[in-house]
Amino acid sequence: MKLPKEVLHDWVAAYNARDPYALIELYHDDAINHQVAFGAPLQGREALLESFIAFFNAFPDNYTHPENIFEDGEWAIVEWSGGGTFLGELGGNPPTGKSFTLRGCGFFQVIDGKIRFQRGYIDKYTWFTQIGLPVS
Repeated sequence: MKLPKEVLHDWVAAYNARDPYALIELYHDDAINHQVAFGAPLQGREALLESFIAFFNAFPDNYTHPENIFEDGEWAIVEWSGGGTFLGELGGNPPTGKSFTLRGCGFFQVIDGKIRFQRGYIDKYTWFTQIGLPVS
């Protein structure tokens, strides 16, 4: 069974390949993903898959670069930088063609070799300002 840090390395590889189906295989069926800047958490693989597909359609060149990866027990933590270009519809917003660069961090609880819980922190104001969306 993979350690949390190994699962996180697999997650980064699938994310950078923009492969939502490879990503979703890393999660438990009832996994929760709480991206704090966006309110309520998503629960379950189906909701997570839909969000990954929508995000990669909106930002087809999106990437993440892990700056630091830590492991503590069943948790893997990543500090990252990343970016992309807003080229597809997202949440009812038309693409602006604008690019962004951003830094953030993510916490991944890994149980039995799969992600049970994920929480991410980003600066939504900086991100939305760069891609031309209103911040709410």
